[in-house]
Amino acid sequence: MPSHPKNKPVVLTIAANDSAGMAGIAQDIRTLAALDVHAASVVTANTAQNNFEVLGINPVDEATLSQQLLAVRELPIVVVKVGLLTSLAQVKVVAQFIQSTNLPLILDPVLSSTSGFEFFPRKDLAAYVDTLLPLTTLITPNREEAAELAYLTVSTPEEVELAADSLMLLGATNILITGGEVDGKLCQDYFTSDEKSFWLSSNKKKTKNTRGSGCAMSSTIAACMAKGYSLFDSVVIGKMAVNQGLRESYAAGEQKGPVFIARFPDQGTDLPVLSDAADIKIDRERFPGCNLVAGEHKKLGLYPVVDSAEWIETLLPLGVTTIQLRVKDLRGEELEKEIEKSIALAKRYDSRLFINDFWQLAIKYGAYGVHLGQEDLDTADIDAIHAAGLKLGTSTHCHYEVARATQYKPSYIACGPVYHTNTKQMPWIPHGIEGLAYWQKVLDYPLVAIGGINDERIKAVAATGVDGLAMITAITEADEPEEVAKSFLKLFE
Repeated sequence: MPSHPKNKPVVLTIAANDSAGMAGIAQDIRTLAALDVHAASVVTANTAQNNFEVLGINPVDEATLSQQLLAVRELPIVVVKVGLLTSLAQVKVVAQFIQSTNLPLILDPVLSSTSGFEFFPRKDLAAYVDTLLPLTTLITPNREEAAELAYLTVSTPEEVELAADSLMLLGATNILITGGEVDGKLCQDYFTSDEKSFWLSSNKKKTKNTRGSGCAMSSTIAACMAKGYSLFDSVVIGKMAVNQGLRESYAAGEQKGPVFIARFPDQGTDLPVLSDAADIKIDRERFPGCNLVAGEHKKLGLYPVVDSAEWIETLLPLGVTTIQLRVKDLRGEELEKEIEKSIALAKRYDSRLFINDFWQLAIKYGAYGVHLGQEDLDTADIDAIHAAGLKLGTSTHCHYEVARATQYKPSYIACGPVYHTNTKQMPWIPHGIEGLAYWQKVLDYPLVAIGGINDERIKAVAATGVDGLAMITAITEADEPEEVAKSFLKLFE
């Protein structure tokens, strides 16, 4: 999440100076500074260009490039971002630097201008690919650049995926192909690696001020990686930042201007939808809301997560109005009876019972809702749950998972861990109050906080405005669980 540390991570940008100040190193430095990262810069060329034409490239010589790289080695660089390179000699110098430092490399392959001016000689393109692609952590070509690098036509989603696969065969390990449009309404980017493949879709922003969007995307990704975000999160935040930059872009007088990223992206309207396939409707119907109880508007409130109908029968009479049944050790008829009994109890107390995972049984016995983890979203029939009129909640831990969850338009989103928890092993750094407040601001969904919340922390968590507080061991492992539950109810109120 955004912060203002005294010691900032350092990202090195190796790129060209744009005399118009809209792309290249100028855009990189602006973007990195907005994300609280220090930008070290190595100039590859002093381009003479404007919105209408490129008058010249004016590359720096090999010795000057090497001197700049030697100088910046003294800085504690965390990530390197490379943009425009003008020759095979420059490619080799940069490759030697990456090999000798073993730093993560984000490669934004600027090969030509939008007016058609050739920045890098086509005769050396194969050597460019052979030299740099195996050294990259991520390469971020737009569709035109991907077509040149892969020697393929890249226009349809199928061709985009094929080009990305081809770039992997050429040595790249992670590829983000940007810049696709669907019916003039959607903008779509495609990411692939050995581990994950996904599409990022956003409504197209109506602006002519789009200069430097590729530089801003790759610089944002580099900044986020330098701040400790995973590559997948960094890619989602990169898309989010460019959406923000397009919304807040400005004109240069009466002429076309650049995207403008002024801060870490913090608006829900900029969050992309993440999906496995390009064919997606990002305006699908939302799941029903979950804030009505007996005709009255009520927050989800204290939200115990329990493993038996016995716990439900214990907690609901205390005034708990939301509860989740998460059964891990029952199967078959025994499991079905436990779920049936739990749903009957919840209906008796007019409470909101969410069944974890077992969505078919939840539908069969008319549960209030279903809660699904990220893995369960892959296998559950989301349309069947929606058609049955059930509510849907889902778990998230990071930007990647939030963007993925929003494609389903759930009834609520659970966010965690807020604090360290021993309930299960998690690779995510706890959000803390600042991170929870960030998601409360970003998401247009009821937000449920989960993870490490106890009586000492509950007031601070509730003060963020979250809709619900999920509790597991704080209640079920207490010496006097009923008294603890009553206390939590009062504290949250």
